[in-house]
Amino acid sequence: MPFDFKTLRIKDVMFIAPKVFDDQRGFFSEVFKSSEFKEIGVTEPIVQVNHSRSNRDVLRGLHYQINPKEQGKMVGVVLGEIFDVGVDLRKESSTYGQWVGKKLTSENKGMMFFPKGFAHGFCVLSDVAEIVYYCTGSEYSPENEHGIIWNDPRLKIEWPIKNPILSEKDLKLSRWDVAEKYFI
Repeated sequence: MPFDFKTLRIKDVMFIAPKVFDDQRGFFSEVFKSSEFKEIGVTEPIVQVNHSRSNRDVLRGLHYQINPKEQGKMVGVVLGEIFDVGVDLRKESSTYGQWVGKKLTSENKGMMFFPKGFAHGFCVLSDVAEIVYYCTGSEYSPENEHGIIWNDPRLKIEWPIKNPILSEKDLKLSRWDVAEKYFI
């Protein structure tokens, strides 16, 4: 098996460590293999792949799409280092309203998988970071996109940066208690 899947503190969130083949030429690893992901319950096809580049201290998120356009995301770092976060928005979940985060780097080549029903965000810990994320469920839908402010006092996310750089859009995201009406 070319992947080591580790369930994190929140059920259905996975840290994925691919098997990496290194030698004097460089390295090779598989990033996604449908048959292996199906074995752990990831059965929806990938419908969109995104690539972003951000500078140190940039924080993107916490973003999610509402029903009927929810997305699952598998996130990996191509260059640099990030702290990747998911917040459980699934009302029926025993971890509803809780967050999980993990450092991902281009060196460790680890990835995170967040199923539908999670808000997602990350902050950049290196001078620059490039991430690629594979989306399941639905393609990007601006009319179904919502978000929660990064520093919401109810969530108490332990971001490893103090003064993040945010987009104008992310500065205007809702607090948990206002956004909650949109959760699936």
